Amino acid sequence: MGAIFEAIHNKLTAAFEPTRLEIEDESARHAGHAGSRPGGESHFNVLIEAAAFAGKPKVVRQRLVYQALSEELKGPIHALSVKALAPGEA
Repeated sequence: MGAIFEAIHNKLTAAFEPTRLEIEDESARHAGHAGSRPGGESHFNVLIEAAAFAGKPKVVRQRLVYQALSEELKGPIHALSVKALAPGEA
């Protein structure tokens, strides 16, 4: 995995101690489109499950993830899809 993938993994793990974390680099599907970079690592899907999200609305959960990845979202990440769940949610 690349440096941006590792940064996403490390920052989300440190911030939320997730019970589940899936990160998918979808950059290859966006080659030639806006925000695409040579070498990829520009478009990601994240599924994260953590107790920190319990009782919080979806938009608050997403904002927390965006805050944890604020540096990456300023540059190398062009698009980030987030599904943030509390334990036991589907």
